[in-house]
Amino acid sequence: MPDGRQIGREWVALNPTRSDRTPGSFKINLDTGLWADFATEDAGRDPVSLYAYLNGLSQREAATELLEHWGMGA
Repeated sequence: MPDGRQIGREWVALNPTRSDRTPGSFKINLDTGLWADFATEDAGRDPVSLYAYLNGLSQREAATELLEHWGMGA
């Protein structure tokens, strides 16, 4: 999310899945990978769930796409 910025150990950005105009409610913890949109209560525990959320995929579909992208797919 190129429109974001680092504040402490978090990446704070606009949520690209909705008409978000104010940075601050969508955050990703850079140490743990936890992420949340506190305006909508959408949240996840890792980068795969974030990828799934941003791309409208299931967790399995997201994992498969990422494995294929990095040359580790079946």
